[in-house]
Amino acid sequence: MFVEVPSTVGSERAIAARPARSGWAPRVWVPYLYLLPAVVLLIVWIYKPLGETVNLSFYKWNMVPTTPKVSVGLDNYTRVLSLPELHQALRNTVVYTLAFMLFSLLLPILIALVSKRISGRSKTIYQALIFVPFLVTPIAGSAVWRWLFNPDGGAVPRVAATWGIEMGNIFRDPKFALLGVVVIVGWQMLGFGVLVISAGLAGINPDYASAASLDGASEATITRKITLPLLSPTLVFLALMTILLGAQWAYPVIDILTQGGPSGASTNIYYLLYQFGFQNFDAGLSAAAGTLFFLGFGIIAVIFVRLSDRLSFYDN
Repeated sequence: MFVEVPSTVGSERAIAARPARSGWAPRVWVPYLYLLPAVVLLIVWIYKPLGETVNLSFYKWNMVPTTPKVSVGLDNYTRVLSLPELHQALRNTVVYTLAFMLFSLLLPILIALVSKRISGRSKTIYQALIFVPFLVTPIAGSAVWRWLFNPDGGAVPRVAATWGIEMGNIFRDPKFALLGVVVIVGWQMLGFGVLVISAGLAGINPDYASAASLDGASEATITRKITLPLLSPTLVFLALMTILLGAQWAYPVIDILTQGGPSGASTNIYYLLYQFGFQNFDAGLSAAAGTLFFLGFGIIAVIFVRLSDRLSFYDN
């Protein structure tokens, strides 16, 4: 007598193929745990101070811990918008930003295109010499420039005197103080711009230029109609960085060389915040100005990012 035993092979395969159930699914959360330290640092160092700044902008406080904060509503915003110092600082900031475009965009493009013609070890040395100023800290660089332009025995005034030129103290001259800051900051920014644009040029497929040259296109035409359009994402990035960070890059140079003077001729919005908070001891006014600047730069960044797709050209 034979007894039929049901086959369990199919059921075993079904059980093996069935995924193991887990109520919490810990593996799903593992990647987010790696992001946790960065999120904590963002909250502690950026979002929390930002919230405290916005909150402080509605109070009047002289930064003395024993002095209570007095609520003033929107009075700080009304005061800061009516100050002539703010209007002058905004004008200077616009001038700084436009002038820095020369050192972060135009000159780096020319230098990067010229350096493409240099090959071998000479190219590395050439690019290193241009990039070295970016590695110098702004405070140390400003101290050296102040020593070079010292009217009492500085190297530059001495050389100028031999040519019959009396320079004086350019950092105390309303006509040249802002220009001096622009040149020094631009000298340091130039290396960063050349590095970024050189990296962008390295990412462009050389087959496009080769095909155009076979069709009889000149080098100028290839640069204008192929290289620069394909380089547009890099240029948009540098332009946005200059707009958002140019005034910050100028702050330490202003603090060391001109202190915003003479008569506010070389100040900018970030140095104005420092004056409100740490010279006038008006934390509420400084917080209100900082909040307005944050909103202004945030709007500019959003608009620029939205326009970046239209301003950029990709080879795909």
